[in-house]
Amino acid sequence: MTAPEPAFSESWHAQVFAVTVHLNETGRLDWSDWATAFGATLKRHGLDRSLNGGDDYFIAWLETLEDILAALGIAEAEELSRLKEAWAQAYLSTPHGAPVRLAHPS
Repeated sequence: MTAPEPAFSESWHAQVFAVTVHLNETGRLDWSDWATAFGATLKRHGLDRSLNGGDDYFIAWLETLEDILAALGIAEAEELSRLKEAWAQAYLSTPHGAPVRLAHPS
């Protein structure tokens, strides 16, 4: 018997999906508002072709989530940018195979 394929090709895809669902389930995010905003992001990115749930899809998903979090005042765009840069630096400075650890951003 073969194992079923994972629902998400990358763990970060599952994580950003789960955060979005959690925000909806806790009443912080209306799903129809989410769908409208995500559709607009996909259109802006030119992603009107059939998508397979790869990086291009989830990069658009993450962009939409960040925009909504900023609009709702849950997370400031500037802080999100600093945090993304800190993760990028942590990733780039971590030896291959070692866990990536985020230093406390200033």
